[in-house]
Amino acid sequence: MFRRVHQRLAGFDSDIVVQDVEPAPPAVTIAILPASRSPIGVESSWVLIMPSARRVRLWSGLVLFAYVTTHLANHSLGLVSLDAMEAGRVYFLALWRNPLLSLLLYGSLVTHVVLAFWALYQRRTLRMPLWEAAQLALGLAIPPLLVTHIVGTRIAWQVYGVEDAYSRVALSLWALAPDLGSRQVLIVGLAWVHAMIGLHSIVKLRAWYPRAAPWLLGLVVLVPVLAILGFVNGGRQAAALARDPAVRAQMLWHGRAPLTPAEAATLVRVREGGFVGYTTLLGAVLVARGVRSVLQRRRGLIRVAYPNGRRVIVPVGLSVLEVSRYARIPHASVCGGRGRCSTCRVRIQTARPQPPPDETESRVLRRLGMPHDVRLACQLRPTSDLGVTPLLPATATAADGRPPGDSHSGREQDVVVVFADLRRFTRLAEHRLPYDVVFFLNRYFEAVGGAIQRSGGVANQYTGDGVMALFGLDVGPEEGCRQALTAAAEMVRSVATLSESLAADLPEPLRIGIGIHTGPAVVGRMGYGAAVYLTAVGDTVHVASRLEALTKDYDCELVVSEMVARRAGVSTEGLPRHELTLRNRAEPLSMLVVRSAVALAPSEPSRAGGEASRTS
Repeated sequence: MFRRVHQRLAGFDSDIVVQDVEPAPPAVTIAILPASRSPIGVESSWVLIMPSARRVRLWSGLVLFAYVTTHLANHSLGLVSLDAMEAGRVYFLALWRNPLLSLLLYGSLVTHVVLAFWALYQRRTLRMPLWEAAQLALGLAIPPLLVTHIVGTRIAWQVYGVEDAYSRVALSLWALAPDLGSRQVLIVGLAWVHAMIGLHSIVKLRAWYPRAAPWLLGLVVLVPVLAILGFVNGGRQAAALARDPAVRAQMLWHGRAPLTPAEAATLVRVREGGFVGYTTLLGAVLVARGVRSVLQRRRGLIRVAYPNGRRVIVPVGLSVLEVSRYARIPHASVCGGRGRCSTCRVRIQTARPQPPPDETESRVLRRLGMPHDVRLACQLRPTSDLGVTPLLPATATAADGRPPGDSHSGREQDVVVVFADLRRFTRLAEHRLPYDVVFFLNRYFEAVGGAIQRSGGVANQYTGDGVMALFGLDVGPEEGCRQALTAAAEMVRSVATLSESLAADLPEPLRIGIGIHTGPAVVGRMGYGAAVYLTAVGDTVHVASRLEALTKDYDCELVVSEMVARRAGVSTEGLPRHELTLRNRAEPLSMLVVRSAVALAPSEPSRAGGEASRTS
């Protein structure tokens, strides 16, 4: 059944069609509404420069942020005195009224506003997360509010020589025109919040950010609060000094004659012209959005299929992320669709070629080691019907978009799986304080985890007193088998050393049982929220776990499948062989029972993987 979703976008009507059907595999996508023309058309050249446009927008924003921060720091000196504000202003003007930096500042302001209009035009839908909407709304609201301040300070000084000293500005905004003072405080708040949202959207993708966030939050709050308090204190001092008419005249005009009516009228016209110009540009952008919406429908419609069985029919030209937002389908996008975080990535199924990734998207996909059928939903603008499967939940965080430290995003490969378990742990833990149990387990995990890492493996799961490790992820199963056997011997030695150091507190020496098997498994990062880690699933994992359990029955340190020994190239002469019957297997599994794990360790263990682990 089809239902038409009607929405109003910035004064223009736009329709999409959402088809609710029974859940079906996302790979089954039937083309029913072919696109007659390219979705990009004339816009293709502009799309190609968007990565550089984003960088220009970022750098122009950083210049404006530097100006605002130093300006607010100057305001905060008002907590000391009005004279301190004037003294700080000398250095502030030396920096920002330098011809080169003035050109950079006002060029950045114009560039940032123009690129904000461009970003508004580029959006095919205004449905977005709250933080994106707040940043967009604040960015559009600040310039018209700022016009009066710029005209009354910089332009009045530049054209008529009116000194915009703190004594004049503080007196005017605090005592003579408090409504303008309130507006100025509002501008400070809006500009600061806008800047913080933008910076947060960038730095939250960094691994160090969660640790630094509490300290940065303190700075984020202190800077504007101190600036506003400094302005209030400076305004009070200026009002007190201005009780003397002669002092007031000096504070306002600094020896210059007051503005003539003609000069004042000129500044008013400049201010009104700024308002009209900005409003005209904003209106032109909204009109252009409406025209584009009409033209898009003439280019054709496409169908995008989702795993839950929904089919969304939209005009050609929308990105996959915009399609999701258009149809109110939850879709992760930590960076807001800027191609930075990769949390919006999807696996695509399509019968027709889609536009290739641009440099921004390619760089992110290479960094994560993604296969060719994975794309960023915010960057892919499909030209024909396709099916998409989001690879991360809609609640994904910035950490989910970071490179995992390996290249395994979900694929089947031959791996070596190791399970190790501490014998009689329940007896060891009886009648011990919880602190002692935790201390002991951490020492044990340190011993076996260190042995695994030194041998080139990844200890990916610690459960109770058991450990699961993977080998051969990047070096192949043969080398992985040698590394796993080396790790088994290292674990036994490390546990023996730990047992000796804790002998006075142990009822008996520590012993472990180890099972190793190799074969195909699905490897990838799995879990939810913060508990996401690299692991493997499949029959190979179950067999390795079963082999580890058999070490209890055979009272030995190690049970390995014969395939592991064969791939490792180690001698198995004299080792007992047994066959294990497994469910869903036609033939039994041949395995080796090894009394001492050290006996089966390769004579020249490879350390390549271990070195890689230590340097990664």
